[in-house]
Amino acid sequence: MGYEVEVKYRDVDHDALRRALAALGAEERGTVDEEDSYLNHPARDFAVTNEAFRIRRVGGDNRVTYKGPKEAGPTKTREEIEIPFDAGPERHEQLARLFDRLGFRRVAVVRKRRTSFHLRFDGHDLETTLDRAEGLGDFAEVEALAHGRDDLPRAQQAVLGLAAKLGLTEVEPRSYLRMLLEKRRQARP
Repeated sequence: MGYEVEVKYRDVDHDALRRALAALGAEERGTVDEEDSYLNHPARDFAVTNEAFRIRRVGGDNRVTYKGPKEAGPTKTREEIEIPFDAGPERHEQLARLFDRLGFRRVAVVRKRRTSFHLRFDGHDLETTLDRAEGLGDFAEVEALAHGRDDLPRAQQAVLGLAAKLGLTEVEPRSYLRMLLEKRRQARP
């Protein structure tokens, strides 16, 4: 079982972060546009159970992702199951319709432009992303995949160590989904 271990940071200077990553030898993996359609289960509220379920479009590629409840610890850590499915907008819409027919309801759509960097750090393969989330601003995420519970402390240490080395300090504990939903609520009269 794999666990996603990540920390998101707000108020980041993408240009400065790019330079810091290059100085550490990080490999830039490119920039993509992502669209995440978050769904809620027909029989349980993911906001209450602290789970997430989404259909993600990355360029022309499609994925469906389940994220389990958050684990205790200094990072945002949760089980993640991600499965790719056929590329293209038609397949994306077919899967969205399938989940709709099964009773899942779309909660929100989060769009972002994401530039990814890969770096081997402290014994782990880490991904640092520079995100420009539509309507929310600029962020950075530092992420590792832990290969089971025994690997969690080392993966968390690597994520936090790299973030410190990059000078990232303003932790954003909320997901993009939660930030978007809060912004919507504040905008209502």
